[in-house]
Amino acid sequence: MRAMVLEKPGTELKLLDVPVPKPGPGEVLVRVAACGVCRTDLHVVDGDLPDPKLPIIPGHEIVGYVTELGEGVEKFKEGDRVGIPWLGRTCGHCRYCLSGRENLCESPGFTGYTIDGGYAEFTVAHADYCFPLPMDYDDASAAPLLCAGLIGYRSLKLGGPGQALGIYGFGAAAHIVAQVAKFERRRLFAFTRPGDTAAQDFARSLGAEWAGGSDEAPPVPLDVAIIFAPVGELVPAALKAMVKGGTVVCGGIHMSDIPSFPYELLWHERVVRSVANLTRDDATEFLELAPQVPVKTTIETFRLEDANEALARLREGRLTGAAVLIP
Repeated sequence: MRAMVLEKPGTELKLLDVPVPKPGPGEVLVRVAACGVCRTDLHVVDGDLPDPKLPIIPGHEIVGYVTELGEGVEKFKEGDRVGIPWLGRTCGHCRYCLSGRENLCESPGFTGYTIDGGYAEFTVAHADYCFPLPMDYDDASAAPLLCAGLIGYRSLKLGGPGQALGIYGFGAAAHIVAQVAKFERRRLFAFTRPGDTAAQDFARSLGAEWAGGSDEAPPVPLDVAIIFAPVGELVPAALKAMVKGGTVVCGGIHMSDIPSFPYELLWHERVVRSVANLTRDDATEFLELAPQVPVKTTIETFRLEDANEALARLREGRLTGAAVLIP
C-alpha cells in the first residue's frame, strides 16, 4: 500500500510502498477513505513531541471502512464505516483509567504518534477505540470531527459554562467549537494573527460578534478563553482579558514557553489549565452532538502524496478550516 512515512523528525514525509498491516486480536483493518491533517501531526513531523515511533505513519483523524476483523472483534463487521481518533489504546488498570480519566493513562498508545496512523491506504486500529460516525457527514467532512472536533469539545467543557467565550487561533478546532458555542447560546470573540483579516472574516461568518488580532483587547471581559494557537505569549494576554474567576484553557498538545507575568493577572481565582488527549466518552458525546448543532466542517482536500504541502500550508497559516488527505 502507499503511505506517507516520517523517518526522522524535522524532515519531509516520504511516499513509500509498505505492506498492508494485519489486524491482531481485538483489532480491525480499515481502508482509509479520508484523514484529516491536524496541528498535532505537524508537531510530530517537526519534532516538537518527544519519542515518536520511527518510522511512523502520521494521521489520527481517520475515516475509513472495516475490511478485516481481528480475533474477538464483535463491535464492528466488515464494511462498517468507522472513525479512528488520537487515543489508540489505554492500559485499563492504572489509577487514571480506573478513575474515569483514561486520557491521562500511564501506558497509552496514540494514533499517528506511537501507532501508525492514517496517512496511508490502510491502517489497523483497536476496535474498542474506533467509533461509528454520523451518517450526516461524508467521509472527508467527517475527518476533522475526530480531533479538531473532539479536542475542541473537551476544551469547551473544561472551560465551564461562561457566556463570553474567546478563542485564540481560528483554525480547524476553532471553527468547529465556534458552532457548538453558538448552539449553546454563548457570545463568541475570535482572536487571530494580527492582520489576518481572512481568518477574522471566517470567524464572523460562524457567529463571532467580534474578531481581531491577538494583540487586541476584546470589547467585553471574557468568562472563558480557549487557546488553540501554540503560542505561550497568549496565556498572559488571555488572562488580562478575563473576568474574576475566569478560565483559560490551553487546547494544544504543544506550546511555546509561557512568559512570566504578574501574579495580579492570575489573582481573583482565575484558572489556567491544559487539555490532554480525550476520553472515549468525549467521542461518544461529541459525535452525537455534532449533527444536532449541526456542525459543518470547512475543508480543503489534498491527495495523499501532497501531505507535505498540506502540512506546510497549516504551518504557515494558509488554510481556512481543515485540510483532509484523500488516499
